[in-house]
Amino acid sequence: MKKLFLAVLIFAAYISNAQTLSYNDIGVLFSKENSNGTARYNAMSGAFGALGGDISAIESNPAGAAVFINSEFAVSLGINNNTTTANYYGNNELTENDLTNLSQAGGVFVFKGYNHNSDWGKFAIGFNFSIANDFENLWITKGNSGSAPITDLYDFDPVVYINSDGQYFENNTDGRNNKYTFTFASEYNNNLYVGASVSTYDVTNYQQVLIDEYNNDGNGNTYDVSQIQELATYGDGISFNIGVISKPNDNVRLGLAYQSPVWYSLAEDFLEYDISIQESIDGSTFTDFSGTNGFNYSLKTPGKLTGSFAYIFDKNGLISVDYAFKNYSNLNLTNANFSSENQTFKSTLGNSGELKIGTEWRFDAISIRGGYHLEKDPYISAINSDNIEGFSIGAGYKFRGGKLDFSYQKSTHTAPYNFYPNDNQVNLTELDIENSKFTATLILNI
Repeated sequence: MKKLFLAVLIFAAYISNAQTLSYNDIGVLFSKENSNGTARYNAMSGAFGALGGDISAIESNPAGAAVFINSEFAVSLGINNNTTTANYYGNNELTENDLTNLSQAGGVFVFKGYNHNSDWGKFAIGFNFSIANDFENLWITKGNSGSAPITDLYDFDPVVYINSDGQYFENNTDGRNNKYTFTFASEYNNNLYVGASVSTYDVTNYQQVLIDEYNNDGNGNTYDVSQIQELATYGDGISFNIGVISKPNDNVRLGLAYQSPVWYSLAEDFLEYDISIQESIDGSTFTDFSGTNGFNYSLKTPGKLTGSFAYIFDKNGLISVDYAFKNYSNLNLTNANFSSENQTFKSTLGNSGELKIGTEWRFDAISIRGGYHLEKDPYISAINSDNIEGFSIGAGYKFRGGKLDFSYQKSTHTAPYNFYPNDNQVNLTELDIENSKFTATLILNI
């Protein structure tokens, strides 16, 4: 009877305290797309909305496929490094993760117009694979809050553990969001480019959280708790994109593109808890496993509007600027009673702007590139350091039959994480996150 009461009590306490990703977190996470393009695209921080002529640019503005002069194929290898420093009650824990993957592969086929009486010139068909978001990461935090989030209260002979000897938290994520883009574009009167694309998504996200607690009653009795939660979310999605690029003169380029919401069909498997408790007062060990629950639902992400400007310095170089706008409060969950979650989207999320600036300078067969990137955090309560900010550099070499490009990107931001969301006596963990990526791209003319 005592152990049964304990199991019920622990279940209630930990389900309310331990935190895997909520639907609100997943909505924001699946709405973000990282820059995983060609090395040239990455070196200029993705500021290609008014330029085109790069296979990754068709994801920003599909009209850019018609800017290509010749058909080509590109493949990119990415080497990623991310470090997370977690601060919890004055204790800093640094974790580092390295990942190498095929970050992009695709091609554009250009067809010249044969009707000399038509103002429509060449048209292009493009396909590109990219990693919209890579979720692989591991970080830990530990420290001592001074209070015991879990209090052991029996219905008889009570033992109250009010003191803390420390907490340990581990967050392990895996999976990624693969994006496949199919594009059609055409050129009109040699000064206007129009395009449309359809993108499909294949997403898998796995998260495992571990919480260890070490508590005592002040009289030498200890109460150690270890609990695991696991959440697997997977499914597919679809979106479309339309865009135009205008060339009012030889030097100026203007771009405008609209990316629709992504409509996801998702499923999840949730392991509620796997718990182990060791109590010194009677030398007992209690373990329990809840099993898994499955659930299906739909998610609609916010749409994105991107305006772009570029200035071309003849054949010597260029400067390009993109600004994208998203309203995250438009996130929406369906196929179940998500009224509270949808209301949370509207009350906690707002507009997010994304600024990209890039430049490129050519010296015969060599090109030098650089860029700057700033993305506003969508949470209304966010502070300035929560915004993602970074820079990029790169270089390229043009040879007969193709090009070889390299780039390096680095970005930083902060983020809060509360692994005891219903216990206001325990502080959240402050995360300092730094991401860097090296990309190499081989481009072949076909």
